Amino acid sequence: MLSGGLTSVAYLLAGVLFIRSLGGLSKQVTARAGNLAGMVGMLLAVLVTAATWWQSESHGAQGALLLVVAIAIGAVIGAVLARRVEMTGMPELVAILHSFVGLAAVLVGVSSYLTSQLEPGVAHTVHAVELWLGVAVGAVTFTGSVVAWAKLRGSLSGKPLLLPGRHGLNLVLALAISGLAVPFHNAAPPTGLSWLLVMAALAGLLGVHLVMAIGGADMPVVVSLLNSYSGWAAAASGFMLSNDLLIVTGALVGASGTILSIIMCRAMNRSIMNVVFGGFGAGGAAASPGSVTGEIQELSGAELSERLASAKQVIIVPGYGMAVARAQAAVNELVRLLTERGVSVRFAIHPVAGRLPGHMNVLLAEAGVPYDIVLEMEDINEDFSDTDVVLVIGANDIVNPSALDDPASPIFGMPVLEVWKSKLVVVFKRGMAAGYAGVDNPLFFHANCRMLFGDAGKSTTALVQAVRAASSS
Repeated sequence: MLSGGLTSVAYLLAGVLFIRSLGGLSKQVTARAGNLAGMVGMLLAVLVTAATWWQSESHGAQGALLLVVAIAIGAVIGAVLARRVEMTGMPELVAILHSFVGLAAVLVGVSSYLTSQLEPGVAHTVHAVELWLGVAVGAVTFTGSVVAWAKLRGSLSGKPLLLPGRHGLNLVLALAISGLAVPFHNAAPPTGLSWLLVMAALAGLLGVHLVMAIGGADMPVVVSLLNSYSGWAAAASGFMLSNDLLIVTGALVGASGTILSIIMCRAMNRSIMNVVFGGFGAGGAAASPGSVTGEIQELSGAELSERLASAKQVIIVPGYGMAVARAQAAVNELVRLLTERGVSVRFAIHPVAGRLPGHMNVLLAEAGVPYDIVLEMEDINEDFSDTDVVLVIGANDIVNPSALDDPASPIFGMPVLEVWKSKLVVVFKRGMAAGYAGVDNPLFFHANCRMLFGDAGKSTTALVQAVRAASSS
């Protein structure tokens, strides 16, 4: 049997492990240990919560069986997803997991309301506010995350849906959500359930509209922001359930997600308000396909291997296309071969490369790339002018010079990797299609840029073979 003091100590230990987890995840070297700390903390939290629940109520064998079955089903689903989902599918997996947290907050709120036995007074008012906020934030998180999942999956277009008067619509929905709290508070359970469900529907509509208005280039920020929403929804559920650990855990996730979103927005030279309410591309018209013209210059794998053999400084810029082509292992082998020849090779990571915060870092770590040669944009951007060859593998928008020199471009003002300052830029790309943001890239027509068309995985593998053959000759 767990005493109140032992439960508090266990919750405190779990909270410390969660904090250690967030600290570990801030660096690649300590990320694995951070993940482990988070897993141990969550296991401890689940076990202690289950034990406390068992002690506080008389559930009998049927209740215990339902709890065990629920945990088992969740564990099996999580294990299967973790083993089956490729790195390219990780962004949409994270998005849909956020939706589960939001849905859980809504269900907890409804359940807590139906079982509430508080008499009218201060306690009742506080509990009603907790319920209202928890369900509202949960509904926004649920529907917004589903839309983000659909966009990342390709089921919905990555272009922003900018309805006429969209800001007015958002304001009306927000006011309606707030206003409905009055009749909900005045109605005694369960008669106020209809008001709660109507509010949840309006909050869900708000979540759909907010994320539909956000374009593809901002999706990494959106995923991070939805992570923050899910944390605040979990914290609200903690207040509803009077669970201190859930409050602390939700607050940690919410705060860390908010901080990460702010950092990413600063890296894009944009504000969170602009991302959430502006809609990508709202400030200017995106270039239509083919509107950026010039002469494309191609380069063969054999010619590239020769240029790499004579290079002293090489920088690799990975993007989502590298993940799609599963080229990370071949890239790591290329790095090893070039390093053995005395070539200095480093990676340049843009904060929003890929479709998930840290997506490229995890991908490269999975392939075995040393952490010390993987650098963030602000640490390597000034080095391109001293670089002999830059390999852009599956990236597009994050190396687009329009962000710096074209005020009419939707991405104008966003800091990018200035790869065109190097002696030679080689872009691994399937074709001339625009990037995820739908903006054409003038880099492809620069005098020092060469295109290596084809699947990035096959192109990199062929390049590895050419470099290996040159090294053995």
